[in-house]
Amino acid sequence: MPDTYIAIMLQSLKKKEQVLDEIIRLDDRQKDTLTDPECPFDVFDETVEAKSACIDQLNQLDSGFEKLYAQVAEELDQNREDYAKEIRDMQQCIRRVTDKSVKIQAQEARNKELMREKFATIHRQAKAVRKNSRAITGYYNSMKEW
Repeated sequence: MPDTYIAIMLQSLKKKEQVLDEIIRLDDRQKDTLTDPECPFDVFDETVEAKSACIDQLNQLDSGFEKLYAQVAEELDQNREDYAKEIRDMQQCIRRVTDKSVKIQAQEARNKELMREKFATIHRQAKAVRKNSRAITGYYNSMKEW
């Protein structure tokens, strides 16, 4: 039975890697939407929704992994030499997952700054539109008085 659980844990870690790869791809797409002034906002919104679904999937994978690990932790500790290969495989997967997580954190920080810049630009544009609107209204009002 522990062999099956260990195989499932390895499969879970590999699936987590795939989901993290998808988040990395989506972060790149999000960066593109934030830097392209012509990109419609709904593309950005779709990207955020897709990332949210990936995060939900990661949470499920983590939860399942933790439950399985709780069931086999004692067996793994007591028989390390019997499971040495599987333990090494899991450690390698965990290292890759950690590296990808660090990359995602850097991408998220970059995208957060790009988002601040984008919203600041939109705010400036809205302010300019209001100012121009007031100027036009003032012009029309002054023309009525003539």
